[in-house]
Amino acid sequence: MKLTLHHINLSTEKVEEMDSFYREVMGLGQAQDDVPGLRGDKDVYDGDVAFLDDGKTHLHVARKDVEAGFRTGQIVNPVARGHIAYRCDDIAAFKTHLEARGVPYSDWGTSAVNGWHQIYFYDPDGNVIEVHQVIG
Repeated sequence: MKLTLHHINLSTEKVEEMDSFYREVMGLGQAQDDVPGLRGDKDVYDGDVAFLDDGKTHLHVARKDVEAGFRTGQIVNPVARGHIAYRCDDIAAFKTHLEARGVPYSDWGTSAVNGWHQIYFYDPDGNVIEVHQVIG
């Protein structure tokens, strides 16, 4: 089971301003490949998101939504404070890996992104970590 850094997600009320900042000041461009297909479901998450990259790693700037966890019944809310995301090649094996170490996680499945099976959990300091696998 291999993990690679895929994206960092910043949650904000200022998506357009942040998008401009990261393009103009930091020199990032519009992500051209591997842009997730958000479902846009108001019962899951339908906020604005800017997808940027540096040619290798993505930056997702997402509209903050502190109630996404409540609406979905999930403990971990990835768009309340943002998260760091890793891609894996075997999500089932990674879930087993977490369970063996006593790390609880929220399994969002493909409810937010078409074609990505996503799980979220906390590091020891409360930072949200996403691990996802491209499926289908």
